[in-house]
Amino acid sequence: MTKIGFIGSGNIGSTVARLAVAAGHDVVLSNSRGPETLRDLVAELGPKARAATPAEAAAAGDVVVVTVPLAAYRDVPAEPLAGKVVIDTNNYYPERDGVFPELEDGSSTTGELLQKHLGEARVVKGFNNIWFEHLRSLARPSGSADRTALPIAGDDPAAKQTVTEFFDSIGYDVVDAGPLAENWRTQRDTPVYVHPYGTFGVLPGTPASARGVRDLVAAAKRAGA
Repeated sequence: MTKIGFIGSGNIGSTVARLAVAAGHDVVLSNSRGPETLRDLVAELGPKARAATPAEAAAAGDVVVVTVPLAAYRDVPAEPLAGKVVIDTNNYYPERDGVFPELEDGSSTTGELLQKHLGEARVVKGFNNIWFEHLRSLARPSGSADRTALPIAGDDPAAKQTVTEFFDSIGYDVVDAGPLAENWRTQRDTPVYVHPYGTFGVLPGTPASARGVRDLVAAAKRAGA
């Protein structure tokens, strides 16, 4: 099984970690406040989990999930992630993150920003379009009739294949939304953001098929277009 590192262990990070441990993966968790603040989560997850610093989690993971607010993306340690597959869950919320002109004018995307910062890592956008409680509740075994699909985007085909295999192991199919330049298709206020999986704040979620998710990704329009 793959070892999954986490830089950020909030709602999405802890949910993916729970799914990963349930699938048999080892996880190494980190956040900005120190390993001691993750004691309860590690205890809940059991012997396949441990806490570390962000640099240690980056170095330990075969695949590393970066799940920090966009405003903090420059704090992600680049050197230990060189050559590694990185899953980027970031979304852009100007009211939280401040204004990024390159995102406002469409000249870049959140995934491209992280890719530029990390340099030699292989960034794949994922987990950014679903409420964490729906992510927790909609996982299904491979082949299930009601299996849900999540979109990914990335520039490296091998990295996307690795992420596809990880998603499959934790209960999800994948829809390829294209390169990182197209990851705007899965961001806030697009058709595939949150709504296909149910109502935000309400459980249970609604399974979303690969065909349905693919159609919603294709239907996205750039702001002002």
